[in-house]
Amino acid sequence: MLFDRIVRPALYRLHANDAEAVHERTVRLLGRLGQGSPLTRALGRYYRVDDPCTVFGIRFPNRVGLAAGMDKDGRALHAWSALGFGFVEVGTVTRHAQPGNPQPRLFTLDASDAVLNRMGFNNAGAAALAGRLAATGKPDIPLGISIGKSKVTPVEEAISDYRDSLVTLSPYADYVAVNVSSPNTPGLRTLQDRGALTELLSELSRTSRDLAATSGRARVPLLVKVAPDLSFDAIAELLGVCLDHEVAGLIATNTTLSRDGLAPQDARFASEPGGLSGRPLTARSAEIVRFVHDQVGDSLPIIGVGGIGGPDDALRMLDAGASLLQVFSAFALHGPAVVKRINSRLAPRQAVRR
Repeated sequence: MLFDRIVRPALYRLHANDAEAVHERTVRLLGRLGQGSPLTRALGRYYRVDDPCTVFGIRFPNRVGLAAGMDKDGRALHAWSALGFGFVEVGTVTRHAQPGNPQPRLFTLDASDAVLNRMGFNNAGAAALAGRLAATGKPDIPLGISIGKSKVTPVEEAISDYRDSLVTLSPYADYVAVNVSSPNTPGLRTLQDRGALTELLSELSRTSRDLAATSGRARVPLLVKVAPDLSFDAIAELLGVCLDHEVAGLIATNTTLSRDGLAPQDARFASEPGGLSGRPLTARSAEIVRFVHDQVGDSLPIIGVGGIGGPDDALRMLDAGASLLQVFSAFALHGPAVVKRINSRLAPRQAVRR
């Protein structure tokens, strides 16, 4: 309530309703929270909920993570645990630093409880993220790193792009998410096609094995993030490729190109390019999670993401078959209280199930 009525309106007034400026200021401020500082500890005591689980061989302090896109370059890593998240996924990062698409490229659709973005993987590059992680250390919760194709890299050379990022970042990642489903990089979604995905995952799986052998560490789990706009037949093909190439799990789903579910007040955004997240994606993302789980059971654990705005959405996603959850739009629009509400509702339920 405080965030919705006071904090968020104040931030938007301060930045002339520029959603990206608000986002940038928020991440910059959160980046000042040092690990173990008095403020960080105080926030953690209020927001954290203990509900541990183990997925992909990783122990998570709770099931609710921060989706990729909020902290692309890992600038606020020690804040997310204090705000109640059980894990954080940074990125999407690319081999080459890139500015992303022209501004404006981020819009909040309040009537639809949604966010529209066409950021285009704006990030400082994989080497810069690795340097930051080496200097500042990892957070005290599991760290996922989402990797994608650089815009300057032709699609036919995408494999080397992903491989370079995997080699650079795997020493710091608890898992690596292979993003082949963003709608904001030209040609990227073609990598979800059976042939292209087979080549990509074959190389990344081989690389991860080699990295584990030379480093003496366990293999970093590889997860694939899928688009909500794929047909069920296409998803079934994708699942077959994932099972054939030692993928540890799936992230379902990315943002959508559909404009179904927009409120009439937001109709002007229907023609804007970019990916839509938030409430309009709630039903579709859960539908895909259920389909995936029905097809492969526990062979590919699922991180359910897309339109999770509160405890009821979270419960439906878990009932559909998700093992973990991620939020993005609800956190951006309504603040960290959303995370606490979800975790508080899930904790007793999971205790009963165990």
